[in-house]
Amino acid sequence: MATTAIPNVRLSSLPPAPGQAGLRGELASEFTKIRSVRSTYWTLGALFLVSVGLGVLITWAAGSSFADNPSNKALFDATQTSLGALFFIGQLIIAVIGAMVITSEYSTGMIRTSLTAQPRRGVVYAAKAITFAVVTLVISLVTAFVAFFAGQAVLSGKGVAASLFHAVSVPANAITTCVGAAGGAMTPDANGPGCSGHLVTTFSGTDVISASTVLIAIIGTALYVTLVALIAYGVGSIVRHTAGAIAIMVALVFVVPIVERLLPNDWRWDIMRFLPDAANGVVSVTVGPDNIHLWSAWPQLGVTALWAAALVGIGAYLFRTRDA
Repeated sequence: MATTAIPNVRLSSLPPAPGQAGLRGELASEFTKIRSVRSTYWTLGALFLVSVGLGVLITWAAGSSFADNPSNKALFDATQTSLGALFFIGQLIIAVIGAMVITSEYSTGMIRTSLTAQPRRGVVYAAKAITFAVVTLVISLVTAFVAFFAGQAVLSGKGVAASLFHAVSVPANAITTCVGAAGGAMTPDANGPGCSGHLVTTFSGTDVISASTVLIAIIGTALYVTLVALIAYGVGSIVRHTAGAIAIMVALVFVVPIVERLLPNDWRWDIMRFLPDAANGVVSVTVGPDNIHLWSAWPQLGVTALWAAALVGIGAYLFRTRDA
C-alpha cells in the first residue's frame, strides 16, 4: 500500500501567536454586554421618560402659576426648571445602572468568566468604566436637550422661555400693587387678601440670557449625571453588592444633603460645597445671582469629578487586589 509522506512543518513557519488581548477588544466586549441586557434598555428608557415627562409637567405647573401670580416671572429660570427632573430623579436612575454594571457580575458569578477570558483586571475595569461613561453621557445629553426643548415649548408665549439660538430677556424685578375701587394704588398685605380692587404687577429691569449660557447649562447637566453614574460605579466596585451600592448612593446624594441642611449655618456653608451633589445648585442656573455659598459651575462640577475619580480609583485598586 502506497503511503504519502507528510512534509515536516517547522514551527517557525507558523503565524505568530497573537498578542495580549487589549483594551479595544475589551471595550467591544463590554459594549456587547450592555446592549444585550434587557434591563439596560428598560432603565435608560425610564431615565429618558421620567426626566422629560416630569420636566414637562414641572415646567407646565410653573408656567400655569403666572396667570394668578405674574410676579413669578421675575428671574424665572426656564432652563433649570425644564432640567430639574433629570437632576433630581434622573441621577438616581442612572446611579442604579452604574452600580449594577459591576455588581451584577458578582451576583451572578459572571465576573469569574470575564476574568478568565481577560486576566488583565485593570483592562476589564477600565473598559467597563469607559463604556458605561460613554453610554451614559450620550443618553444624558440626548435627554437633557429633549427635556429643554420640550420645556421651552410648554413655556412658549409666556415671555420667559430660553433659547439655544438667540439671547432672551426676562424681567428682573416685579412690583405688585393693589388698585382699589377709587383708583388709588396701595400695596396689599403679605398674604394677599384685603385688596378691594385688583392686583397689578409691573416689572423693572431685565436679565439677559445668552444662548451660550443655556448650552453650558444643558451640557453641564449631562456631565453631572454622568459623574454621578461613575460615582455609583466606583461604589459598586467597592462594596460588590447591588442593594448595598444603591443604598449608599441614595444616602450620598439625597440623605447627606438633608442632614447637611439641619446643621448650623456656619458649618453648613463650609460643608455644602464639598458634597458631590452641590453642583446641581449652580450648573443649570442661567438666571439670577449665584449661590454665594457655592463655587461657580465648573469648579463645583470639578468637586463632583474628584468624588468620581477617588471612588473609581479605590474601586480599581480593590478590583485588582481582591479575589473574584
